[in-house]
Amino acid sequence: MIGFEEARRLILENVPTLGIERVPLLDAAGRVLAEALKAPWEMPLCDNSAMDGFAVRAADCASVPTTLRITGYIPAGGLPELAVEPGCAIKIMTGAPIPPGCDAVVPVEETEESEGTVRILETVEPRQHIRFRGEDVAAGDLVIPAATLIRPPEISMLASNGMAMVPVHRRARVAILSTGDELVELGRTPSSGSIINSNAYSLAAAVRECGAEPVLLGIARDNHADHRRLLAEGLNCDALITSAGVSAGDRDLVREVLAELGVEQLFWKVAIKPGGPTAFGIRESTPVFSLPGNPVSTMITFDQFVRPALLRMMGHRRVIRPYVKATLKEDVRKKPGKVNFLRVQVVVEKGRYVASTSGDQHTGILRTMVNANGLAVLPREASFLPAGSEVDLQLLRDEVAMLEK
Repeated sequence: MIGFEEARRLILENVPTLGIERVPLLDAAGRVLAEALKAPWEMPLCDNSAMDGFAVRAADCASVPTTLRITGYIPAGGLPELAVEPGCAIKIMTGAPIPPGCDAVVPVEETEESEGTVRILETVEPRQHIRFRGEDVAAGDLVIPAATLIRPPEISMLASNGMAMVPVHRRARVAILSTGDELVELGRTPSSGSIINSNAYSLAAAVRECGAEPVLLGIARDNHADHRRLLAEGLNCDALITSAGVSAGDRDLVREVLAELGVEQLFWKVAIKPGGPTAFGIRESTPVFSLPGNPVSTMITFDQFVRPALLRMMGHRRVIRPYVKATLKEDVRKKPGKVNFLRVQVVVEKGRYVASTSGDQHTGILRTMVNANGLAVLPREASFLPAGSEVDLQLLRDEVAMLEK
């Protein structure tokens, strides 16, 4: 049985990075930039005003208050037609180019305008409220490195540099297949002994959440032909996820059929709880993740193994959820030998994360996954962690408030 860290390492070493496509600027949001962006021009392109106010010569304002004659007006987008002469000022709007002779801008709120003159009320320093040519970015500067996640600030920088089409790593198309005669599709009322195919939807949502495209294949019934047909279809996507059918039962056909289809299995069973009967294989460049069928196990193994792999395939560099330290609110007991993922509710008390269990940790109890906003990662050899122990924690939700309880 492979260890947790070794399993994740094997996955990340064997998944490919997807190709590059050029997409319209807004479609690049949330994607990963595939090529570094160097500035084609300076930003700003010219010296310009940072304020609505008056372009002046600082020497004319050495003693205040002082009154200057207004000799012109430059709106944003306009061009300076006159220079600022001694004893004069030009009215100027934010973003308008600085006229010759000007070495400072006085904000309008520090002036009084009357009948063609302006009274300067505050001390004026040379260079104040002027944005100078190239002070943000010089032509040729590296402004966004390759492999950067494109957020609104990157969108703004790309737009400012004229990038209407952006090179990004392609989204992964991820096939999702559930297995088992006991499953029924959404929309049908389950009878005793049947189960709604909820895993397909939780997996599809998780795939979308990390920026990939889910492809729902439906349910493979417990026969060889159905498994072979649907698994073969799934192998045409960039990645394939199966749910259930990887244990050791008579009807657990997934591993057998995948092997027939040329999938090389790199591991089966991981020393974790929940999620031990997890398998990973690859056919040519297509990774295949075979996850357990219990809903909680499915979601946790996706988060720990599949999510990092899909992010890596789509060009991300940071693919594993960051770990923080948290204090356990109560005693926790476990069997040694496996890394345990404890579903917890996390709050902040006196500046520290404090974690308490979100309820019954049985893998069939979906409510405790709904209630959890974090996973406490309990060490493999630990058997008892008393209340107050410090553990590694991964936050599952961004809205965990950094506020004291």
